[in-house]
Amino acid sequence: MAISKVQRRNRIKKGIRRKISGTAERPRISIFRSNKAIYAQIIDDVNGKTITSASSVEVGKTSRNIEASKEVGKKLAEKAKSSGVENVIFDRSGYPYHGRVKALAEGAREAGLKF
Repeated sequence: MAISKVQRRNRIKKGIRRKISGTAERPRISIFRSNKAIYAQIIDDVNGKTITSASSVEVGKTSRNIEASKEVGKKLAEKAKSSGVENVIFDRSGYPYHGRVKALAEGAREAGLKF
């Protein structure tokens, strides 16, 4: 029996997480994409703490388009800079790197995060 799309994404996500981990000096950006919104967190895996987060709901964008994702990336980068984070590791959480995920990453880079 074929695996579902969600099961496939979770299998890819486990492979990615096996290879990367966020530290206090270089935390991890974790992405979650739903049908209605996109969410991002900056996580320190060593201490098990979420440093900051942003979402399209918080930004006020109700549409689930690329522009909203770019705004979320910029908002996340602003919050990260105020928390003293400049270098991060990007965890795409098993999603393909295009569309909304790519727009979020580009928005964060434009606002000054380095990854």
